[in-house]
Amino acid sequence: MKNLAFWTLAGLNLVLAAALATNLIRPSAAVAQVPPQASSRDDYLMVPGEVNGGTNAIVYVLDETTHQLSTMSYDDSMHQLTTMAPRDINRDFDAMGEAGRRR
Repeated sequence: MKNLAFWTLAGLNLVLAAALATNLIRPSAAVAQVPPQASSRDDYLMVPGEVNGGTNAIVYVLDETTHQLSTMSYDDSMHQLTTMAPRDINRDFDAMGEAGRRR
């Protein structure tokens, strides 16, 4: 009986060693899912923040492709997600540049 258990465990160890060797020899490639049109890819930057006098924390969301800024806030008491309409930051920066040139 001891002899059978010994050879069973030895065989199992050989199978496990072979499985480990095949995983170490074969390189594993990490492949990300790429959208079909790379030009329509959206990049977002999300930053947590707070509003002075506000009770809820907010998340600023910047769409780096369209240069639009919006915010999101979750109201715990009403169980509702509140969002701000997107704002074009290119227009804001253009207005700041013109105000600086007028000085």
